[in-house]
Amino acid sequence: GFVMAEATDWFSDLSLAGSPLGGHGDLHPESGHSFVWSPDASCLICCTLGPQETMPQTSVVFSSILGPSCSGQVQPGMGERGGGAGSSGDLIFQDGRLISGSLEALMEHLVPTVDYYPDRTYIFTFLLSSRVFVPPHDLLARVGQICLEQRQQLEAGSDKARLKSFSAKIVQLLKEWTEAFPYDFQDEKAMAELKAITHRVTQCDEENGTVKKAIAQMTQSLLLSLAARSQLQELREKLRSPAMDKGPILKAKPPAAQKDILGVCCDPLVLAQQLTHIELERVSSIHPEDLMQIVSHMDSRDKHRCRGDLIKTYSLEAYDNWFNCLSMLVATEVCRVVKKKHRTRMLEFFIDVARECFNIGNFNSMMAIISGMNLSPVARLKKTWSKVKTAKFDVLEHHMDPSSNFCNYRTALQGATQRSQMANSSREKIVIPVFNLFVKDIYFLHKIHTNHLPNGHINFKKFWDISRQIHEFMTWTQVECPFEKDKKIQSYLLTAPIYSEEALFIASFESEGPENHMEKDSWKTL
Repeated sequence: GFVMAEATDWFSDLSLAGSPLGGHGDLHPESGHSFVWSPDASCLICCTLGPQETMPQTSVVFSSILGPSCSGQVQPGMGERGGGAGSSGDLIFQDGRLISGSLEALMEHLVPTVDYYPDRTYIFTFLLSSRVFVPPHDLLARVGQICLEQRQQLEAGSDKARLKSFSAKIVQLLKEWTEAFPYDFQDEKAMAELKAITHRVTQCDEENGTVKKAIAQMTQSLLLSLAARSQLQELREKLRSPAMDKGPILKAKPPAAQKDILGVCCDPLVLAQQLTHIELERVSSIHPEDLMQIVSHMDSRDKHRCRGDLIKTYSLEAYDNWFNCLSMLVATEVCRVVKKKHRTRMLEFFIDVARECFNIGNFNSMMAIISGMNLSPVARLKKTWSKVKTAKFDVLEHHMDPSSNFCNYRTALQGATQRSQMANSSREKIVIPVFNLFVKDIYFLHKIHTNHLPNGHINFKKFWDISRQIHEFMTWTQVECPFEKDKKIQSYLLTAPIYSEEALFIASFESEGPENHMEKDSWKTL
């Protein structure tokens, strides 16, 4: 089991049942922190806390959407609201990097002036992290107030050119906001605030002026994005069933004539490619603000829940549920086979599929397959495993060894990330991390570092780190799958019957009888 301490009520079942994640997930020794799972896997126990606050993280790529800046430093030529180092009002900089500030100062730092425009990394990071402290519509209202105050000052100076320049920058900020986080504007209050701000900034613009045109284009794009997401959500709700996207759950073996996975696809590479298709389709429905729920849900559980919170949580749960379904499908395909020779072939087939997933960069499917083969009903089939050539499986388990905070996996992920950065083809761009481990990283970043410093400032350094992790994940989700889609194979993967836990054990015991007192007791109970 993989259950996240305080997050249990937020994320219904972050489980990797029977996977290499069971047992322990200690952080790297150099970090000074050591965490282990409790015996029932219900929570994380902190064993030691050293003076350091760092931990090994997935590699950082923070460039494509947000431009060249990756550190949060003030970029030359963009203007500044104060000094580049030391303190600037209620903002604290270190080596040109914003590390803390009051919420009010951070909000003011977001709003452009005639001579200043915020760095794009700051815009993304602040808009993403601000929801921990204030709902988007309230932030938008405060931005509107600051804009109004600045506009009134400019109007008093009667300099139309400067006023027009300021209006254009405000529209640019709103454009970046609506493109990065369109879901913030599904709220009626947020949409009303957006209309109020755009109305103010267009007052000085002539008919069919550039500012008005930019606002019209921005509004049209926003409405299209919201409509697309709304349609997707409606489709999800229609398809959603109590089984949560699973195929039928069986309590007994199906007829022998029923097709198995080898009857649909016997090529490990092709199956790995189709799994990658499904992964990229499902992960593409996750958005940055969805991932920020890991932090904001715990810190603001009852303060400002908006109508979209359940939707955001569902997108994460649905993707996590796909992992669990794939693990159970693997176990079902193995346990349902009657003959030992065919079971051996099935195990070797899935080992090859997992290896192909690894080569593609699809670590999530690879981990799900390994987890399925490590489930007790499969792992106990000793006579079957004795006939399997396990050298390949041992290599896969080495990559997913949980020691030193999954150091081997993180090294492989870093290699895939570097390959993606230098890729000449779309095939080399694919990186699909183990989602539960990615969520665990975000969760630890949040829990190890405080939101506020002793002086009351927001610990913005923490949110830079979280933002980098989330932005890197979003970069991976935007890759287009280069493999040809096979509807027949995908249909089987998504709708094939899955055994219940009890049915898996029954099938397993029928294939290889119980060997000890515990197994015999279980068999009697079943």
